[in-house]
Amino acid sequence: MPLELKKVAPVELRSVGLNEKWLQDRIRDDPTLLGLGELEIAGREHRQPIGGRIDFLMRDAEAETYYEVEVMLGALDESHIIRSIEYWDVERQRRPQFEHRAVIVAEQITSRFFNVLRLLNRAVPMIAVQLSAFLMDDSIVLHSVTVLDVVEEIADIDEVEEPADRKDWEKKSDPASMAVMDKIVSSLRSDSIEARLTYNRHHVALGTTGYNFCWFHPRKAPGHCHIGLGSEVSRAMRCCLRCRMAGLTHLRVELRMSSFVLQRKDLRSMPPL
Repeated sequence: MPLELKKVAPVELRSVGLNEKWLQDRIRDDPTLLGLGELEIAGREHRQPIGGRIDFLMRDAEAETYYEVEVMLGALDESHIIRSIEYWDVERQRRPQFEHRAVIVAEQITSRFFNVLRLLNRAVPMIAVQLSAFLMDDSIVLHSVTVLDVVEEIADIDEVEEPADRKDWEKKSDPASMAVMDKIVSSLRSDSIEARLTYNRHHVALGTTGYNFCWFHPRKAPGHCHIGLGSEVSRAMRCCLRCRMAGLTHLRVELRMSSFVLQRKDLRSMPPL
């Protein structure tokens, strides 16, 4: 028997007598409705010190990631975007050792707010889920579409950099600053790690057989070398703590990058890499 084709249009939950609490209850019973994988609910109506309650605090235990989830009926509006970012900011400060994602769930996400979210996503790891409802006979079907996911891109800076060699860097950097880089590379090689240096005009990239994971910027100041480490936030935080314990000067931690300045004297107290 051939399958019958039916055209179905989404309906607003309010139009069929369902409210936001009903939707939250369904998500509580089955978090996979959001299409974000097997997440655990760490809290519901989680009170925030800045006021208000976050609809759901979810977590992925294996990935060490928390999701601050804000749910609303109807079309997405400005207030829920701001609230979602505020809750994300509070929770990431409360648990800085974990990664965090701001999640906004709405029945409609218009092109206007999609563009806003896309711009914000460059600074805030944000996920936007459009959760549509469909009437099928005497049942209602919920269907989620992730219209915006977290941007986790690290530019392959080697592709746009002009090539250079060690002599170029020796001309513009202090020998002691170059020695900092050489000491780190030597330490890796002594641990049987195939360290590969690529000299470029604006940085020296360190990698193995795969992607680069470290970028050196030897300075003119004697014994100073700026270092960028590509890493997960949780690993970056642990690296920063270890560096601070060793007396290093830490500069910043971004979504995928940990950066600090290393001086030659610091190598004496630096913990194992």
